[in-house]
Amino acid sequence: MGKRIVVTGVGIISPIGNTASESWENAVAGRSGVRRMTIVDPEEFSSQIAGEVKDFDPLDYFDRKLAKRTDRYTQFSMIASREAYGDSGLEGNISPERLGVIIGSGIGGITTLEKEHKVALERGVRRISPFFCPMMISNIAAGRVGIDIGAKGLNFATVTACASSGHAIAIATDMIRLGRADAILAGGSEAPMTLTGVGGFCALKALSTRNDDPETASRPFDRDRDGFVIAEGGAVVMLEKLEYALKRGAHIYAEVIGSGMTCDAFHITAPSDGAEGSARAMKLAMEDAGIEPEQVDYINAHGTSTVLNDINETIAIKTALGEEKARRSMVSSTKSVTGHMLGAAGAVEAIFTSLALEKGIVPPTATLMNPDEGCDLDYVPGRAREAELTYALSNSLGFGGHNVTIALKKYTGK
Repeated sequence: MGKRIVVTGVGIISPIGNTASESWENAVAGRSGVRRMTIVDPEEFSSQIAGEVKDFDPLDYFDRKLAKRTDRYTQFSMIASREAYGDSGLEGNISPERLGVIIGSGIGGITTLEKEHKVALERGVRRISPFFCPMMISNIAAGRVGIDIGAKGLNFATVTACASSGHAIAIATDMIRLGRADAILAGGSEAPMTLTGVGGFCALKALSTRNDDPETASRPFDRDRDGFVIAEGGAVVMLEKLEYALKRGAHIYAEVIGSGMTCDAFHITAPSDGAEGSARAMKLAMEDAGIEPEQVDYINAHGTSTVLNDINETIAIKTALGEEKARRSMVSSTKSVTGHMLGAAGAVEAIFTSLALEKGIVPPTATLMNPDEGCDLDYVPGRAREAELTYALSNSLGFGGHNVTIALKKYTGK
């Protein structure tokens, strides 16, 4: 269990960029990717805004046959995985049997599900596509990535709503520590912009209705927040043993030093009283990493822009770090510009946290103007901040009471 695990490749396709570097640049600049919805007609919805991937044509990445036989969420996972794999330089430097894939998704192929359900109703069940099941299921992104990359090691999906890709990274770290693989592509993808995808969250009254001001609609920790902004995309990291990375002179973004995973066991959508579950995940991550609360410089918060999450996550951070230390640590939510990418959110935010450690820049909570009562930490409002960072946490919380925290460290060559 003493193996050191590092991030050597990153891949993102998101509302703020179709590559990791473009997404990071816009996150740091505080440029929002939220616009009026275009993938589905927004007129029927109370929330008519979304974080959509821009200028996306599957044929720019796949041949026509493969594009037709893969759901949008699977395409995002493959694009992000290709970028992370290429970035890592591992191709030709690892046995395929020792390369794994863990790709999470909260929903899976809902676009395909809706399309084929419509076919069944309008044209009869005999007209359902034979590709329906293998396009729709939530594990197929991991399977497709394995085929695409040629990774023959462990391969599965994590499905824990908005904690899905956080869990993928946490479990991948443990799998490498245990010797189950030498390297793993880990992350998540989501493409929820459909009638039932958007309509369901509208019915929950979970989404922002600030339709006249989409770019500032996602307002984590702000007194005027009114719900999260639904978003799509994919994000994947390459995790591997430090010794492998050093042997070939790979670029190392950060070191993954621990994780904490808990369940609220309380309510399907609301956090537990006093945010006990998420606080405990942070404590477990620090314990696994062998660090003390005093050492945590930065937390990339789940920070959804919902009334319940933001105040409760603030309470959880104070509980985990101690109130005095919590006030001295920087906390930010990059969902202020990406919107909430659901099953892909944890991986996007772990990448942003890794880059923050490497570059000494904390991305801002770009839209925070008036902190709510009780939301009284340093949320890095408005603008990015240069800072010397050594240790950071990245939080992901999901419906069902799922909590996961990833602990990361700046890689210094020691």
